[in-house]
Amino acid sequence: MKLKANIKSISAKNKFASKALLSSLFLLISSLSSHSQSIVNAYAKVSAINGARTILTLTNVDQTNHTFSAGSKIVVLQMQANVIGSDTSDNSSFGTVSSIGNAGRYEFATISSLTPSSGTPTSITLTSSLYYTYTTDANSSVQIVSFRNFGTDYTTTSNITGLAWNGNIGGVIAIEVNNKFTLNHNISADGIGFRGGSTSSNYYDGSTTCIGTVYKSNDNLRSGYKGEGIYATSTSTLLLGRAKLATGGGGGGYINCGGGGGGNYSEGGRGGLGWSCNSSTSGAGLGGAALSTHISASRIFMGGGGGGGQQNNSAASAGGRGGGIILIKATTIETNTICSGGITISANGNSASSSGNDGAGGGGAAGSTIIQATTFSASSTCPLLVRANGGAGGNCTDGGSHAGGGGGSQGVVIYSTTQPTTNVTTSAANGSAGIDNNGGSVTGTTPPAPNNSGIDDEAPTTLPIELISFKTRYIKETKYIKIDWSTASQTNNDYFTIEKSINAYEWKELKIIPGAGTNTQIINYSIFDENPYNGINYYRLKQTDFNGLFEYSNIQSVNIDEKKEYAISILPNPTKGKIKITSNNFEFDNIQILNLLGKPVFEYQLTSPVFEQDLDLSELKAGIYIASIKTDQSIICKKFVVNSND
Repeated sequence: MKLKANIKSISAKNKFASKALLSSLFLLISSLSSHSQSIVNAYAKVSAINGARTILTLTNVDQTNHTFSAGSKIVVLQMQANVIGSDTSDNSSFGTVSSIGNAGRYEFATISSLTPSSGTPTSITLTSSLYYTYTTDANSSVQIVSFRNFGTDYTTTSNITGLAWNGNIGGVIAIEVNNKFTLNHNISADGIGFRGGSTSSNYYDGSTTCIGTVYKSNDNLRSGYKGEGIYATSTSTLLLGRAKLATGGGGGGYINCGGGGGGNYSEGGRGGLGWSCNSSTSGAGLGGAALSTHISASRIFMGGGGGGGQQNNSAASAGGRGGGIILIKATTIETNTICSGGITISANGNSASSSGNDGAGGGGAAGSTIIQATTFSASSTCPLLVRANGGAGGNCTDGGSHAGGGGGSQGVVIYSTTQPTTNVTTSAANGSAGIDNNGGSVTGTTPPAPNNSGIDDEAPTTLPIELISFKTRYIKETKYIKIDWSTASQTNNDYFTIEKSINAYEWKELKIIPGAGTNTQIINYSIFDENPYNGINYYRLKQTDFNGLFEYSNIQSVNIDEKKEYAISILPNPTKGKIKITSNNFEFDNIQILNLLGKPVFEYQLTSPVFEQDLDLSELKAGIYIASIKTDQSIICKKFVVNSND
């Protein structure tokens, strides 16, 4: 308030000074906010999943910046899996991806409840079963991340980033805005992905003979550490050596070899050859594995870390970290007209630091970004820059032929619509190999795939439809329940299923309504439940995509506090054996025929509820019987007579 008063008191003759002051203040505030970063998600490791895939046991819960809550959405991601199989031979094929398994799978789910209900949860229950199977063994890692919803329209107030991956959680930014998402600040997953490998210990045995045959090892003298990737391990004999560790770049070997670049879309670059080494003798770190054949809108990965360099003069450098994962869903993404150089959405890999007269680390691979938006409105004075660039291998600053690191792979950018080009530029570039010495020679390599190969558009994403509302209400005049819902956008939506329940546990299908495929207009839907239960009726909406993926809405309920007169008819009555049982206003699925002593003499269980059913009771003796009809809420009984067939 004091600042406003001082500005307003400036006289008219000093209006130009006033404008200058305001401009300076704006630039100062913008400068300060542009350097601040906010983490917006909550994270937790999934240590176990029950057989029905509805209950997730949690550890390593981080709710510092957001919380998990009942009714909110989460992302479930398989970060790592046993992709290299059982073959761990000590040769150049070590670390090759033999089967992708569940690695990179992710989906959205809704929390039904948490245990405990407040504080730090130890488990969560979902509203429906997970679509995919996930693995939580020693070589695998699964996490959940809150899918942070910022409401109908949202304008950023600071730069957004994610928790850096720490081996259990992090590396992901997940944001949902129902309508317009205005970017005044950057969104950065740069260098929050898989970790780079450390350097070797300082070692020199007096020999200048290169060692190129150590592919996996626990010897931290003759080799740097491998970068981290989509295969999880703590086995010491697998952590060092020049071979890749899935998407993690290999460590540089003896003597002074460079680490390999991390992999993602393409294979990471090989590290530099090292002191007195050639291509046939070098222990240069190999690049992390390529995943281009596995990547899709429903399977994405963080960037692999670069391998560390080998050192004998305490001057090597570690590998760079990979980029993380960004998931953004909005109807419109826009930038305003005031910014400095543009607004970035980036998941770049980190470049490795320079080394001295030792081997340098490999660059980290870029991560993955999925953007589901129907409209982009970027200002010409504030363009949008979407980046998934690999990190460069570290340079060697010494004049001798000590090795630079290999370049990190480009990442992945996927748009749900046509790639935007008006004031929007998208880049997925490979990181360059590091310089071997300050004279400029380079013996490392950059990743082999052409730049921007990892950009895709018009992809069938797994990000959910935008449900504006889902409501239920009782219409007393007709005694029906009306069910209404509206969507702001749909992507590859095949159909809706409306399900009902009397206990919010056992559900049955009420009706199926076709979806609109991919549509950006607001669409309203309405149906009626003409046979509601007396008491509480529960409803939920299931949305299914063309690829079979589905998600549920929150549950709505309607309490009908009216007495229904349940009645059944049995015709003919008397009968000689064949009867038709008909209800007036309820469904039934179990029929028992009792004698006058209440002993069951006949039972018929239907596969699904009906309003009428034919029965053949010709085997019964003549007499008086009772038909006991079971409904969802009660048992209705009615006498009937069986006459002799003689």
